[in-house]
Amino acid sequence: MVTFDEIRKDKVVQNFLKKADKYLEIVGYTEHGSRHATIVAVNTRKILKEVGKPEEEAELGAVAAYLHDIGNVISRSDHPLSSAFFAWDILKDRLTTDELIRVAAAIGNHDDDATPVNNLGAALIIADKADVHISRVRNANTISIDIHDRVNYAVKKSYLTVDSKKKVITLHITIDTKQSPIIEYMNIFMQRMMTCRKAAAFFKHDFSLEINGTTMV
Repeated sequence: MVTFDEIRKDKVVQNFLKKADKYLEIVGYTEHGSRHATIVAVNTRKILKEVGKPEEEAELGAVAAYLHDIGNVISRSDHPLSSAFFAWDILKDRLTTDELIRVAAAIGNHDDDATPVNNLGAALIIADKADVHISRVRNANTISIDIHDRVNYAVKKSYLTVDSKKKVITLHITIDTKQSPIIEYMNIFMQRMMTCRKAAAFFKHDFSLEINGTTMV
């Protein structure tokens, strides 16, 4: 089976991510390049391991996560589907048919209102929605006019923890409220948090959001 490290070093994949991120920069989206792909992959693998899934499944989840946004090279619209098709083509000689189906299904169902259809997809959804951070903002001059940039710019720290005993997956966020009030984060990310709750439930876990040390949901 192909590993996350192998796919991350793949020249074709690197080109897809570079071009996809450039497209999103042109149309005004936050960073979606190798930084985002790596963080989502690492956290997808972490979630799968810590909820008790096998090492092989955790590695496959990281591969799916690294490729989850490559379809943005065509368009933001329906990018989960185009990403899944591209990933299938890239991986078709490296994975079994069963593995390909699981990866494609995970990638194809990761949007903001998605419903997870397998373990890989459930972990990918949470890891993807959890990546809110100042480092995703391309231009600080936009924060006064773009709420997504402003909220990301205000987030100084974000990380996931999994408590396998209490069965809770928690997203911890530190927000500079001088940059953006917490209500702005809640306004634009509540749908994503509800999707994370569905994804956590796939593992029979609860999902919790902690902002500045206070549990919000």
